[in-house]
Amino acid sequence: MSAWGAVLTGATALALLAVGAELFRRFRHPLTAAERERRRRLKVDAEGRMSDAALVEVRGTMVYYRYQVGGVEYTASQDLGPLVHLLPAQLTGLSGHASIKYLAENPANSIVASENWCGLHRRPDADSQSQA
Repeated sequence: MSAWGAVLTGATALALLAVGAELFRRFRHPLTAAERERRRRLKVDAEGRMSDAALVEVRGTMVYYRYQVGGVEYTASQDLGPLVHLLPAQLTGLSGHASIKYLAENPANSIVASENWCGLHRRPDADSQSQA
């Protein structure tokens, strides 16, 4: 095989690889919204920094909270529905404070709970009130 034949074969192989990669990117199954959210939670849990937050409201499985990073105040919410089996039996009785994790490169990307971590705090008297 001549030098030009080898170059042509290599160029053809590269072109086929590029076409294959583009077809794979276009036609692979996209992630569901639930899977994207699960991956986001796990990333923030693994790479995030911890801070304190104030719980604003708990409505059903939605938790609304406020926190500051670098002098900037953020207000965020998280749907704890997918994590409800990992959380306390009732979300009532939570204190006004929580721990959060946020990504340093995007402090607005934060969580109060994930599959491996929970920053929600219960009032000390909440357990005794729920048993009464």
